[in-house]
Amino acid sequence: MAKNVLGTDLEECSGDPLTGFFRDGKCNTCGDDTGMHTVCVETTEEFLEFSRAAGNDLSTPMPQYQFPGLKPGDRWCVCLPRWLEALEAGVAPNLILKATHISAIEHIDLEILYAYGIDAPNQDD
Repeated sequence: MAKNVLGTDLEECSGDPLTGFFRDGKCNTCGDDTGMHTVCVETTEEFLEFSRAAGNDLSTPMPQYQFPGLKPGDRWCVCLPRWLEALEAGVAPNLILKATHISAIEHIDLEILYAYGIDAPNQDD
């Protein structure tokens, strides 16, 4: 079983709409996942606009792929490099750490993950 950035079992990011590289609801990955779809986010209007401007329109429905289009508040496995670009641009959406693949800690400092994690454990515990 894959692990999340907290070291526990990777939880589902979204089943509706169905997300993930494998379209199984989880931000799991493999060697074929060159985009690193490992970061579970809660989308915002700012991030969706940023992603569209960067060439990945996540909000327009594409029925031919059973994709309804995302709206603010939806959860989605995004590509780790895109999230880092959004962070640099000041529009990074919050993360769901229990659903973010452990490999993300190779590219994002744990301190930043916790700062954006809506389910981050209390660091004083």
